[in-house]
Amino acid sequence: MSNILLRNVERDDLPIFFKHQQNPEANHMAAFTSKDPSDWNSFLSHWSNILANKDIVKQSIMVENNVVGHISCFEQFGETEVSYWIGKDYWGKGIATNALQEFLKVITIRPLHARAAKDNIGSLKVLEKCGFIITGEDKGFSNARGGEVEEFILTLS
Repeated sequence: MSNILLRNVERDDLPIFFKHQQNPEANHMAAFTSKDPSDWNSFLSHWSNILANKDIVKQSIMVENNVVGHISCFEQFGETEVSYWIGKDYWGKGIATNALQEFLKVITIRPLHARAAKDNIGSLKVLEKCGFIITGEDKGFSNARGGEVEEFILTLS
């Protein structure tokens, strides 16, 4: 899909991101989500902090003038990481792969890291298509799953 556009996140995008977060299957796949994905105030507070943080690169993923997700680069656990979320209605169309490829033209920091639940096959495929390789494993408590979840750590050198 070649009609992907990345642009800076705008406050008007937040209700769309919030709607994407309401999908139970998307939350399950993401695993490491907010405690209550239906809490608008908590969501808004979280995103207000992200928008105010100049060290976080955050962009909306656009397809045909529609916001279909977001992608960001930030510091976590002392490493530079990338993360993305695509609305479930847009899964399986190559959007995440193309958006990440475009984002990696702007984010040139290497090594760059990403994390995905071990059973999030779609996200693992996206990361691997973009050159990330599995370099480690971790686990943590998943609010979306109500228990500990194992994840892969991937690195782009």
